[in-house]
Amino acid sequence: MLRLGLSCFLLHVALVFGTELTFELPDNDKQCFYEELYKDVKFDIDFQVISGGNYDVDCFVTDPQNNVLYNERKKQYDSFSHTTAMEGVYKVCFSNEFSTFTHKIVYMDFRHGEEQPLLEKMSRSTALTQLESSCVAIHEVLKVVADSQTWYRLREAQDRTKAEHLFERVTYWSIGETVLLFVIGVGQVMLLRSFFSERKGSVATTT
Repeated sequence: MLRLGLSCFLLHVALVFGTELTFELPDNDKQCFYEELYKDVKFDIDFQVISGGNYDVDCFVTDPQNNVLYNERKKQYDSFSHTTAMEGVYKVCFSNEFSTFTHKIVYMDFRHGEEQPLLEKMSRSTALTQLESSCVAIHEVLKVVADSQTWYRLREAQDRTKAEHLFERVTYWSIGETVLLFVIGVGQVMLLRSFFSERKGSVATTT
């Protein structure tokens, strides 16, 4: 088993270049990210709003000549894929300018390039040995595990934020109800006392 793991580790692997980050987007603000790409390079963008307001954000992507490749408004999450038609700096922007008082926390995953085979000599017409097949299977399973962990991590962060907001609202509502009950109780006591004081005054007048 150790020999299999070392053999898989020593294989030449060309991975996709990528950037994965989580950032805060203030209200009435916009943040842009830039990446220089060659021609005929495929890139993929995944984003999701983790917390803030209605969990939505504006997103647009432009090429080096400022041509809009992608433009969506008030999206909670989305994915976008494109193959570059020219070399240059590509821009990915997230905007929260439509929000006046709520800031957002956004997750973004930017990947570009094509993943090469685990082995340089590997192709669809090439028969794989048992060791090579095991390495390929392990590689595919690890990719699924990494994607699943990212998805669960995002869902956990989003659900935790929603639970904190719900707890805060319930706390404020409970405090409001307590204050209201106290005010109503004091008002009822004062009202009853006024009734008895009026009766005492009338009795004293008749006597």
